[in-house]
Amino acid sequence: MDAVVLDNGAYTAKVGLSTQDDPTIVPNCIMKAKAERRRAFIGTQIDECRDASGLFFILCFQKGYLLNWDIQKTVWDHIFSNEGTGISLEDRPMVITEPQLNFASIQEATMEILFEEYHCSGVHKCTTAELAAYNYAAESDESPLQALNCVVIDVGYSFTHVVPFVRGRRIERGIRRIEVGGKVLTNHLKELISYRHLNMMDESYVVNQIKEDVCFVSQDFKDDMRVHTSAEKRSKLVVEYVLPDFTTVKRGFIRKMSNKSNEKDQEEEREGDQQSVRLCNERFTVPELLFNPSDVGIQQVGIAEAVIDCLKDCPVYSHSELLRNVLIIGGSSLFPGFIPRLKAEIRALAPDDLEVSLIFPEDPISYGWYGGKELACSDGFKDMLFTREEYDENGYSASNGK
Repeated sequence: MDAVVLDNGAYTAKVGLSTQDDPTIVPNCIMKAKAERRRAFIGTQIDECRDASGLFFILCFQKGYLLNWDIQKTVWDHIFSNEGTGISLEDRPMVITEPQLNFASIQEATMEILFEEYHCSGVHKCTTAELAAYNYAAESDESPLQALNCVVIDVGYSFTHVVPFVRGRRIERGIRRIEVGGKVLTNHLKELISYRHLNMMDESYVVNQIKEDVCFVSQDFKDDMRVHTSAEKRSKLVVEYVLPDFTTVKRGFIRKMSNKSNEKDQEEEREGDQQSVRLCNERFTVPELLFNPSDVGIQQVGIAEAVIDCLKDCPVYSHSELLRNVLIIGGSSLFPGFIPRLKAEIRALAPDDLEVSLIFPEDPISYGWYGGKELACSDGFKDMLFTREEYDENGYSASNGK
């Protein structure tokens, strides 16, 4: 039977059969709206919500690890039902992802649920970074996985991980984790807007959309912060974001600024119109946290420093190839300007004689899933599976890292 590939992220789950071209992307949480308190929305059901203001998320993952099993089971039940993907896990092999350096107790609970509740025939668990490296090796004809030296930067929802691979194997002691991801950025933007404009502390869903629509990574942060020194600079950067009212406007959008120089006229023109917020330096100070987490008191280095630091734990002979193959995945890498800024910062810190090259796939969110699909279709996949027979006989202890 065709294998099921589930890239179980903290924000979205990417799921599909190994024979499918593309995955189905489902929010990996339960959502509840103030307007309809009794109903919980799972996955695509959110489209049926009439009023998404004050929408709150009940997440399966806390601080990057799968801790809320009741919620996760509910989401999986929805995904593998006829209303979801229509895929049944009964007697199917499965590839499932887990966080870097996952706890043994969580790994054991995952196996227990998959075998005893969903009756999979076999499971192979690995990290999204490993699947991304596998996909990268499959795409590049030059180097097979066994010879692949690369660094995978996974800019996720809870964390950002920097994971080096030498000769196709993950170097565990070289993994670096920065405690900044999409969730921290959304929360920071929520605080900035609430402090400067409107109280939006309960509007995670809307603020997340604002972040995706207006934020970008600055190429020269100090220079961009001088935006308030001249009206001309400010007018180039300011955007007016119209907030959804969930009756006429279902999703917020950027309103085109008129050419009137008098702001008072503009204010009067908007009177009685939709509610909006004007965003200026928030647009680039929020994604800046990926490069300088200390801006909000997280005492850690940025992504570029973490990449250079991870090389210390990798063999010296691999350094030049590692920096030539830096693969970026994860939804928080989609900010405009992220790749050139990251390349410039790594270039500034790396030794002069080493070349720096970044690989940014077309779909960084689902890139790991496509790696899982390649893996499930490979010849040696059956040998990687931890089968139900082995589990029934010896329990989780027999999995031996499969």
